[in-house]
This record gives sequence, structure tokens and C-alpha cells, in this order.
Amino acid sequence: MKEKRPLVWLSAVYPAFSASEPLLRDWQLIHAFPPGKGGRGESIGGMARIGVFDLTSLNGDQLACLPEWLDTIPVQHWVATLGHHQLQSPEVCGLINRYCTDYHTVPLQADRLNAILGHLWGMSELQARARTTKPACYHDFALEGESVAIRHVRELLQKFARTEESVLIYGENGTGKEAAARFIHNNSPRKNKPLIAVNCAALPRSLTQNELFGHEKGAFTHAMSAQKGRIEAANGGTLLLIGVDELCSEQQSAILRFLQEGLIERLGSNHPISVDTRLIATSTKPLEQLVRSGDFRSDVFYRLGSLHVLLPPLRERKEDIPVLSRRILSATPSAQGTRRLTDDALICLAGHPWPGNLRELQNRLRQALLLGEGPQISAEDMGFTTNSTDIFDRSQELSLDAFRSRADRQAISVSLALAHNNVSAAARLLNISRVSLYRLMDKHHVPHGASARAQKDN
Repeated sequence: MKEKRPLVWLSAVYPAFSASEPLLRDWQLIHAFPPGKGGRGESIGGMARIGVFDLTSLNGDQLACLPEWLDTIPVQHWVATLGHHQLQSPEVCGLINRYCTDYHTVPLQADRLNAILGHLWGMSELQARARTTKPACYHDFALEGESVAIRHVRELLQKFARTEESVLIYGENGTGKEAAARFIHNNSPRKNKPLIAVNCAALPRSLTQNELFGHEKGAFTHAMSAQKGRIEAANGGTLLLIGVDELCSEQQSAILRFLQEGLIERLGSNHPISVDTRLIATSTKPLEQLVRSGDFRSDVFYRLGSLHVLLPPLRERKEDIPVLSRRILSATPSAQGTRRLTDDALICLAGHPWPGNLRELQNRLRQALLLGEGPQISAEDMGFTTNSTDIFDRSQELSLDAFRSRADRQAISVSLALAHNNVSAAARLLNISRVSLYRLMDKHHVPHGASARAQKDN
């Protein structure tokens, strides 16, 4: 007997239509109620990869709450069922465009609906197999963790995904900027459209216009046929400019009209083409500073959008290191099977400054899996040359006193900066006496007054 495949059916009523019997023969129906009916989406789905939501059964209030509900249900592909008249509603069309891979108008036909659902199930299986065969990369879990910093980033990215505005993502190398960009695209109304990435650092200056805008037949010697550029290929979807700070002034000028008006011209043509593309850009350097130094055009910077997000470096989210390490280890095949980190190794990971961020963490763990032996991974397996004294020093850095000391230094520095190095005003901001502030400054070696100015001048 053929095993039934799970199917989530989101409806205010249990599905009741004349074609239900042949449909239910192939699917194990998991009935979900919309908002206001009780239950939460996280508990629904399990192995279900596809789902149907019945718009004909929902009232106005339930339709308004539906996006929040759909976001909580772990389903990869949605199909909407609705009446012909509902296609006249912009709100309903926007909902389908954002969440659905397909839709089906009533009256429902079992054969047609089964064909749609079977196709989507097959595609989801192919995608799952592709993910399991692809080598694990830190981008796959760069946004995971429970630190305050990464939770704040996820909240921002969720909000940005619901808009059509351009987004600028900052972060050091190896922090997962591309993962953040893909998160925005995959959770946006454009998720079923292409995401085209352009590596700005590898974009030749002389070929910029051809790469981005394309060309017409005969535009140059070897142009035997017309060809779309990267921007036009992203029409309807998202264009990701990786390392936009690497563009020279001439290249920035080339994309100005596209940023301002959404228009491009292929080489060899004088007819503008309108392109509906959402822009996401990443940068390792603060563009505002580059604008002030004259290394980046201000008109381009302001057209990149006002939505900015900064990905925290790994040293500012060290509480996530154990989770990220386990994810990397479990996703990387090893001849010894599943291996775990020793306590000394965890101390070294927490005490390391991580200049290479997540990329460095991934590389060190992969090195350990290749070179280490036995069921455990030691600090030496990851390339840390340690002895008992080093490990003791690192553990001291993680002590409660060390964290309190760092917090005190930060509070003193911030209050003095806000008070323009006026100790009395800084003490009032901290709600302590002037004498207590002087004592803390001496204890933590924070310069002040003339000594601070002398250090700055030097």
C-alpha cells in the first residue's frame, strides 16, 4: 500500500467538497485552524513540506491575521484555494504572491489539485536532496543562535523582508552578510523569483555595463546575439550587490540611473528598459565614512536605501559559539562519526578574538575533523597552541569578575564621551559620586582629563 504523504490544510472548516475522497487517498491531511481558532503553527507540519490554505473559508479579520499565522507553520510550498471574485482583491493577490507557489480556484478538482501538490512534493524532495549533498557552509546557519545581538538582527531582517525597500547590510568578512541577504529574499514576496548575485570586487571596470545591463546583437565585434545583463535577469526578483564598497567611482556612476529610476539600457541600444528589481547590497566598510572621505558617491549611497543592518562579529556573540560549533560538526561528514569538543577546546573557542569570524570557526573545525583522532576534538586539533597556563588565562577571561570589569570600563567610557570628558557630568549620568567615578577610572586604567587628551594627541 502506498504510504500517504502529509499535507497541511489551513481552513476555518474541515475540507468538505465532492472531490475530497480521491484527494484524501494520496494524502494524510493535517488540519490547521486559522488565527482565533486556537493552537500555534509551530506544532503543525512535522514532515509536511506542502500545504493548502482555503481563502474561501476565511473572514476579513482572519485574512488580516493570516500572514502572521503562515509565518509560524513550517511548510515549504503553499497552494491557495479561492473563488474567482477574490482574484479582484489586491490584498488577496499580494498574499498569494508572497506565500504561494501556485493557486487553484473553486470548484476544486481533485485531479488538478493532486497534480499541483504532487509536483510541489517532488520539487521539495529534490531540494532536500540537493541540500544534503551540498558541502556544509557557515552561511547555512550564520543567523542561528540566541545571543541578544543575533536575535536583534533576525528581527530586523524579518521586518525588512516584508517591504520592497532596498537594504544595505554591513559586517566584517565572514559574518554572514550573504546569508542575511538570502534570508530577506527567501522571506519576501519575491521568494519565488530569481536572486541574482553580483560580486562587485570581481567586476571588471571595462565590462561593468555589459555585465550589468547586457547588450544588443552587433553592439561589438563578438556580439552575435542579444544578451540580458545581470540586472535584467533579476527582473521581478532581487539583485544582490556583494561588496558594493568595492565599486570604483566610474562603476558607481554607471548604476546611478538604475538606482534612481529603475531603468537600464543595453549596450548598442538607446531604448530604456524598465526593470522591477529589489536591491540588496553588502559592504564591509561603513559607506558613510567613505562618502565623507570622497571614496564613495553620496548620490549612490543615498539611493541604496535607508534600511541598514549591521551583522555582529563573532567576538560579540560568543555565547552562540557552542551552538554554531555543533551545527558545523554535525553538518560535516567525519570518518569517526559524531565528535564533540572538550572543555578545554570550548574555553579556547570562547577566548579567541576570531578575526575571521564564522569562516574562521568553520575552517578550524574542519581542520580538527581531518587531523584529529578519537571521539573528542581538542584545542590542539583546531590549531590552538595551548598549555595549562594559557587555558587558565582564557578561563579567567570568562569569569564573572572579568565580565563585570569589561562592563564597568564600557560604562565609564560611554558616560565620559557623552559628557565630553566632564567627570562631574559623567558621574551624574552613572548616578554615582565624583569620587567613586575617579576611583573606578583609576582601577580600570581609564584615562581622563589632560591625560586622555595627551593620549589622543599622541
